[in-house]
Amino acid sequence: MENFLLQATIYLAAAVIAVPLAARLGLGSVLGYLAAGIVIGPFLGLVGSETADLQHFAEFGVVMMLFLIGLELEPRNLWDMRHRLLGLGGAQILLTMALVTGGAMLLGQPPSIALALGTVFALSSTAIVLQTLSEKGLVQTSGGRSTFSVLLTQDIAVIPMLAFLPLLAIPGLNGGGGGGHGGAESEADLPETTAGDHAEAALSLIDNLPGWGMTLLTLGAVALVILLGTYATRPIFRFIHAARLRELYTCFALLIVIATAFLMTLVGLSPALGTFLAGVVLANSEFRHELESDIEPFKGLLLGLFFITVGAGIQFGTFFGAPFAIMGLTLGVMAIKGAVLYVLALIFKLRPRDRWLFTLGLAQAGEFGFVLVSFSLQQNVLPAELGETALLVIALSMLMTPLFFIAFEQISKRMAEPEDDVEEDEIDETAPIIIAGIGRFGQVVNRMLQLGGFRTVVLDHDLNTIQLMRRFGFKGFFGDPARPELLHAAGLATARVLVVAMDDKDSSTRIVEFARRERPDLHIVARARDRVHVYELYRAGADDIVRELFDSSLRAGRYVLENMGLSGYEASEMEKAFYKIDRSALRELADLWVPGVPVARNDAYIARARELNKELETALVDKFDSDEAARKRAADFAEDEEIAEEDAIQQEKEDAEGLKA
Repeated sequence: MENFLLQATIYLAAAVIAVPLAARLGLGSVLGYLAAGIVIGPFLGLVGSETADLQHFAEFGVVMMLFLIGLELEPRNLWDMRHRLLGLGGAQILLTMALVTGGAMLLGQPPSIALALGTVFALSSTAIVLQTLSEKGLVQTSGGRSTFSVLLTQDIAVIPMLAFLPLLAIPGLNGGGGGGHGGAESEADLPETTAGDHAEAALSLIDNLPGWGMTLLTLGAVALVILLGTYATRPIFRFIHAARLRELYTCFALLIVIATAFLMTLVGLSPALGTFLAGVVLANSEFRHELESDIEPFKGLLLGLFFITVGAGIQFGTFFGAPFAIMGLTLGVMAIKGAVLYVLALIFKLRPRDRWLFTLGLAQAGEFGFVLVSFSLQQNVLPAELGETALLVIALSMLMTPLFFIAFEQISKRMAEPEDDVEEDEIDETAPIIIAGIGRFGQVVNRMLQLGGFRTVVLDHDLNTIQLMRRFGFKGFFGDPARPELLHAAGLATARVLVVAMDDKDSSTRIVEFARRERPDLHIVARARDRVHVYELYRAGADDIVRELFDSSLRAGRYVLENMGLSGYEASEMEKAFYKIDRSALRELADLWVPGVPVARNDAYIARARELNKELETALVDKFDSDEAARKRAADFAEDEEIAEEDAIQQEKEDAEGLKA
């Protein structure tokens, strides 16, 4: 027990120290985890043989990650990806296998061993690539989607690869046994770590089935996952909800993932592929977000542990025995894969930035390579010494992947998009109103002004946005509104109003500063992202400053007040009161704001803000109380009027009865 706690402390401490440092240096979390593993493993020797066992356990993070990715994909979207899955992914695997096999044969390896190496190095790292794409917000780009398609195809291909490798066995190559580094010790080793020891007996029964029986069983397991995901999860979620215990949601989410992985293991399929399928089935469920929030922490922790074990398991002794040869092999494999990927990106017409993301992101070997190499060692497909070298090449290529993503970021910054080569429009008209920026904010302003019969000149530096406007019948000019000559061409000298609606804070401030210098009498309406941006625009000379979410937040607050029992008039008055008080406080705080000093370090600003917040609460309470008193007086007056009217009617009735008598 003490040893377990010591090891857990070492791994967690390494992650807590290394990952924030790597993130602060802009290197990404994956490189931080890998570096942490290298430090506590080969360098300091704080961890040892247990890393291989931990790695089997941590690989379940890949299973969870694919489940979460499946939750983001509707079945229709998966069908739309079929061309990338079959064409792009299939071509990458086959071409990489062929080239790596040819390269290995040129280095003197026999055909069977060369083909086994080609099979191993055709795969890439799902864990590292998807984690990095997610961190950098690149998953939804065209390059990110293409990358994911190839990774998914590779995960599917692991199953036939495991079935194919024994055909390449060389009898007596390793004396009937083999060793491994960081990989599985048998074909079923990765599934066993997720399914438990009871899977062995079930697997032995399944192995005795005929081919048609195995096929039916596999199809039945897939159908069972689809049916249970479609029809069973909702009733179970409602049943759990009745208990009102938060931890049961987490238990059920883990049950879905683990049970699906176990079922896929029993029929010989990849547990990662099975959980991905389960995620796709549940993508349209109303419980999707609940499942995501419950699984995400486990996924992140297990993936981090996996990366640490990869770093800790690198055999630097083998590396330093022949550093140039091993480094050359690693770079050679990555160069071959990169060449294949780049050619495929050209064939499938990916844009330049997406092309480089696709190429640099998938050039490494993957964690399933550990499984294939270790399985090949046991099946006498690879010699023990060559297997150890292959495992080291896999680990080094994974270690270099975060550096490749950093290289992509540098290439991306220097690479001009196709629209950057398009010449700016020649502005051939002027108007009393200039709108700089025609995104979601500027579009509403422009449509409202045109509806009122006013002419505008619209400028924006996004060519796609301008072209989209033109398709809907709105005229706009392509060009950077922050350029002085463009503003002058749009009629800055004679315009009455300038609307600055840019997304970029710095560009907005520069436009306001320039326009105010050129036209002190010009009325400037500017869009602000937040309070600090309000102060910057105020100093720059804007007349009316609109926080982009402020008015919509006021409306939302008014709706809440109305649903809490206030009348429409009362909620509207409360909204108006808050608006006036907040605007007044903002103007006062603008005088205390110091450029370049964060508001959290501005003591005078914080002190006055706290005072104003208390004054705001008091003013709103007084407003509500006065409105309440006025409403009560009005209600009392109405009640008195009603009583008087009832008395008059009663008196008339009595007089009429008296006359009748």
